[in-house]
Amino acid sequence: MLGKLYGLGVGPGDPELITVKAFRILRDTPVIAYPKKRKGSKSYAHKIIDVYINPVEKDMLGLVFPMTKDEAILEREWNITVEKVWGKLKEGKDVAFVTEGDPLLYSTFIHMMNVMKEQHPEVTIQTVPGISSINGAASTLGIALAEGDDHVAIVPAQDNAEMMKKAIVEHDCIIFIKVAKVIDLMRNVLEELGLSDKAFVVTKATSDEEIIWNVNDLDGVELEYLTLMVVRK
Repeated sequence: MLGKLYGLGVGPGDPELITVKAFRILRDTPVIAYPKKRKGSKSYAHKIIDVYINPVEKDMLGLVFPMTKDEAILEREWNITVEKVWGKLKEGKDVAFVTEGDPLLYSTFIHMMNVMKEQHPEVTIQTVPGISSINGAASTLGIALAEGDDHVAIVPAQDNAEMMKKAIVEHDCIIFIKVAKVIDLMRNVLEELGLSDKAFVVTKATSDEEIIWNVNDLDGVELEYLTLMVVRK
C-alpha cells in the first residue's frame, strides 16, 4: 500500500499560526520532507515546525532545490527530489512536505505535486492550506487588503517599471512578492505615482525575525528574499 503525500502549509513564520489540521498531520506522519539549504542550515519552513516535532522520532527528509534557470539542471534535480519522496511513499510511509505560507500559492510544493502526478499518478496527494505571508503582513501592518468592491492583486515584482506601474494604477491594493531584487525600481515607481507613503515593506512576516520597513527608509538596505511590499491606495 502506497503512502500519501501531503503538501502542508505551515504559515508565514509565527509557529502559532499553524492550523490544527497541519499540527495533527505533523504529529501523525512518519516522514517530514522539507526544503534544505546546501550549507546545512535549517530552512524557513523547518524553523517554523521545530516546536512541534522531535527530529529523533521522525524520518527527516531534506530536499535541495536548485536556484537556477537552467532547464536541464532543474529537470535533473527535480527528478532526483521526487524519486527520494517516492522512495518513502512506496514503502507505505506517508510524507508531509512542509512549506511556508500556503502550498498552492507560489510554493515549491506546486512543482513537486505536478512532477509526482506525472511520474507516479497512483500517489494520493492532499494539500492542507496555510496562512500566507500576505495575510500575515496585512495583520502586522493593520492594513485591510480589501473592502467592498476593492480590486486586489498579488504580483511577483519584476524589472519592468511600466508593468509595475500598471499593476498599481489598476488595483486598490497590490501585494508585490519577491520584491527584494527590484526594490530601487519599485521605490522610483511609487515616487513617480506619489504613493510612497502608501507602501510598506515586510521581511519574514510574523516571525521572530520580522522587520517592517518604511519605503523611504530603504536607502542602502539589502533586503532578504522573504520580503514583500503592500501598497494600499
